[in-house]
Amino acid sequence: QVQMVESGGGLVQAGGSLRLACAASDRTEGTFGMGWFRQAPGKEREFVAAISWNGLDTNYTDSVKGRFTISRDNAQNTIYLTMNSLKPEDTAVYYCAGRGWGTHPYEYDYWGQGTQVTVSS
Repeated sequence: QVQMVESGGGLVQAGGSLRLACAASDRTEGTFGMGWFRQAPGKEREFVAAISWNGLDTNYTDSVKGRFTISRDNAQNTIYLTMNSLKPEDTAVYYCAGRGWGTHPYEYDYWGQGTQVTVSS
């Protein structure tokens, strides 16, 4: 069982920035795509961004394009989500997803426990 551990969440004012990190326990995760999803209270888990195993391909949901950047360091078995120009509507629990590719949760095999991001207006 691969463990995925997120970090970097917190409280930030609108317009601010945060950087999330997700470390995988298995080095083989460096050969798979990974992604970030988020879930706000009362809403379904939604896709945020994904990155291919080598970092050459990325995909973002429209609402974060130009503000968020997904990246990875396979030497550290870690992916990152750099979030700039944060908005109150970005408030959610952010989940790291491993060993997959696509915009649906069922397309990923492993999940982290989530990290809370709260953006105040």
